Amino acid sequence: MRSLLSISLFLTSQLVFAQSGIIWDQTIEVAPSQFSNMHPRVAVDGAGAPLIIWGNGNSQQVFFTRLNGNGFASPINLNPDTIPIFAASWAGPDLAAQGDTVYVVFKETPEQENGIYLVHSKDGGLTFSAPQRVDAIGDSISRFPSVSMDATGNPLIAFMKFNPGWGDARYVLAKSEDLGITFSTDVPGSGFSGGDVCDCCPATVVSSGNNTALLYRDNLNNLRNSWAGISYDGGISFTGGIEIDDTDWMISACPSSGPDGIIIGDSLFTVFMSGASGKILCYQSRSTLSTLQLESIEPLTGVFAGLGQQNFPRIATSGRAAAIVWTQTVNGSAQLAIKYTDNIANGFPPGYEVLAPNNVENADVAFSSTEVYVVWEDNSSGKVNYKHGTYIFSGVNQPSDTPGSIQILPNPASSSGFLVQFDRAAEEQLTYTIFNSQGQNLISGSGQTMDGAFKVDTSNLPAGLIFIRIKTPGLNFIRSVVVERN
Repeated sequence: MRSLLSISLFLTSQLVFAQSGIIWDQTIEVAPSQFSNMHPRVAVDGAGAPLIIWGNGNSQQVFFTRLNGNGFASPINLNPDTIPIFAASWAGPDLAAQGDTVYVVFKETPEQENGIYLVHSKDGGLTFSAPQRVDAIGDSISRFPSVSMDATGNPLIAFMKFNPGWGDARYVLAKSEDLGITFSTDVPGSGFSGGDVCDCCPATVVSSGNNTALLYRDNLNNLRNSWAGISYDGGISFTGGIEIDDTDWMISACPSSGPDGIIIGDSLFTVFMSGASGKILCYQSRSTLSTLQLESIEPLTGVFAGLGQQNFPRIATSGRAAAIVWTQTVNGSAQLAIKYTDNIANGFPPGYEVLAPNNVENADVAFSSTEVYVVWEDNSSGKVNYKHGTYIFSGVNQPSDTPGSIQILPNPASSSGFLVQFDRAAEEQLTYTIFNSQGQNLISGSGQTMDGAFKVDTSNLPAGLIFIRIKTPGLNFIRSVVVERN
């Protein structure tokens, strides 16, 4: 008969659940304040490790770090002193990752004289290449690079171009076929309204399969709606455009804010800021790529008591799950807010969660198969802050990165408890959290397996569906359990 360790469960506040459906760990400061915190961006490598970049406008540097265990590695500077970079809170370097491949793009300053560069890593960010020039612009000026990756792992880099007199503002895309060593001549990806682009507004580029969308804010005689240039051949050419924002914001000033988006199948989901209603709000929209049609548009929250303004929305996805982050001023406090859905086809719920209550300037979000990662510019500390969460799907079947041989026995469980049975007999230290289907934290604890198993006492747990999240040195998974009362 196996010798089983009966774990004594105890309450803890290490994890915080919010109504978004995400269980959050504590906030972590990414690096000391001397590295600055401008315009942070986050991506995830193939092992699920978060990768973060940000800029320092004073030293004109771009920094990179990755999570190692429970903390972040010392930041490394990706640009040499001979290539000082442009960085601000509202714009700066960009990041994309897929597997062990990482791309970072940045703009050399002063902008009117210098180019856009790419550095790449093939080992998950442990080492990076020397900077490679992206833009061939002997007769023009460039700014605001954005990077994505195609299905083969090649970088797609969008950037703004002007003529030498800062006129004829347009967005273009340069594509590499050799993993960032050389780039094709850039092709136009804007101009579908008949106007220029908003010349102070950053853009983003997103790709899925052969579909690529270049998302930018337009300027048609001061009509500042957001658009998407659409390519069906992986960024080789852009043959049509979608007005993803038809709020009709007329403004003769510069918003300094652009759209973001994701592609799922034939749908393009986008987020952007607009002041067309008289209040600066963030919106979400959905468009169909094959027909170039805007299908729906709505504000993220609408106007509510105490709201000043909203800005800088970002969206990310993994499979059917998606999240949107944005900043908003409420009763004078600059907050970071997030919406989450476990199935974007059903839309986002009406509520949202506040991840940081004050002094937030800009933020970003990324996904893995079961995790969500958020970074933001915290102006009270002068640092980049990071928060990690585990999201849960509605229903019993839960995602897991563990072998199917890990079992809950019995399931449904009786009032006497259940076993978590591993496929190996080694003793391992573990931590666990049990929460309900609303994500409320019920009990947490730690212990050690014996003969590849441990027992969970359910006598103090409610009847019905619960979830247990278990972490060992080599595993991190969630399982569902139904508790029955005799």
